[in-house]
Amino acid sequence: MSLLSVDELKSLVDQSKSSCVSLYMPTYRAGTEVQQNPTRFKNLIKQAETLLQEKYDLDTTEARAFLKPAMDLDIDDFWQSQDQGLAVFITQDFLKYYCLPLKFNEFISVSDRFHLKPLMPLLTGDGTFYLLGLSQQKIRFFEGSRYDIHEIELEDVPTNMDDALLYDETAKAGQFRISTSKGGTSNPLPEAGSYHGQGSPDRDKPQERILQFFHLVDQGLHKYLNGKTAPLIIAGVEYLFPLYKEANTYPHLVEDILPIDNLGVVKPAEFHQKALPLVEPYYTQEQQQAVEYYHNLMGTGKTSTDLQETISAAYYGRIERLFVAVGVQEWGNFDPQANQLQIHPEAEPGDDDLLNLAAVQTLLNGGIVYAVPPDSVPDEARLVAVFRY
Repeated sequence: MSLLSVDELKSLVDQSKSSCVSLYMPTYRAGTEVQQNPTRFKNLIKQAETLLQEKYDLDTTEARAFLKPAMDLDIDDFWQSQDQGLAVFITQDFLKYYCLPLKFNEFISVSDRFHLKPLMPLLTGDGTFYLLGLSQQKIRFFEGSRYDIHEIELEDVPTNMDDALLYDETAKAGQFRISTSKGGTSNPLPEAGSYHGQGSPDRDKPQERILQFFHLVDQGLHKYLNGKTAPLIIAGVEYLFPLYKEANTYPHLVEDILPIDNLGVVKPAEFHQKALPLVEPYYTQEQQQAVEYYHNLMGTGKTSTDLQETISAAYYGRIERLFVAVGVQEWGNFDPQANQLQIHPEAEPGDDDLLNLAAVQTLLNGGIVYAVPPDSVPDEARLVAVFRY
């Protein structure tokens, strides 16, 4: 699921100009904690007002006028539609906000460009997966990520066995035909075999009827899964899983079933919570492979933990993969024309978080960014780069 696109990030980068305010805060969707949302937001706005006055020499009236579009968001309806985290971006004649399924640390930046690094986990490595709720009476299909899940309304896919196999009086005189090919989802399904309708001796066997149904479900899912590589989880009663595995042609089926007895009453959030442990290995596998890739290239001149070299490489499109620490900052500024970097122990007027610069430029130039906690960056560095050349 695409929660935030690279194009959205580019639009925020394009807005970079003097006095860019970036606000991040955790939010609550239910319970008494919801009352904390507007209070926390007001406090951040006050901090932004102070920083605007200090960094850009605005008076109180000018700073409040600058922030007014954000303050206008502070209404009851706005706080009723939150997720886990809120990101707000304000500059002259521009306001953009995102209610996102990622709990941000409270953070404020006032600079010449927006601070976008906390958004990076939503742009790369979000761990897309699919979930198929499976029973004889009901079929449900979901697309999820580590942050959220949503149900997909299926078209041309049977959603219960009776309708799929035409178990009614009119079907007694009819015929049905169900292909049983094991063709992959990336190719057209050949008619390698079929079940036929009335008169088939297998039709009276319960397991054969279920298998026929699952072949139809598998075929119908081709248009949703064709060319995909994300894992597919089956949720349902355990005795159905071997039958679906026999009918399945999607090559990325998870080998363990998610046991669910009554699909119709389970809410998406519950599916999401139960599915995450099954797909967690898929989340970590790619990142671990990237760490191993970095270690294998060490000493070849194609890796670096040096801030100067990495910032320059990010601007000139040399970085293939970048690990960068979230929640920490390296303050300074970079002049891409002169290829000169200045690093300061504390933020000074005109400074940016250099880690943010490296991450944004890498992503804009087609590289992969792993924005991770500091202890997950290899070699205890603040950032680690693998170069294309």
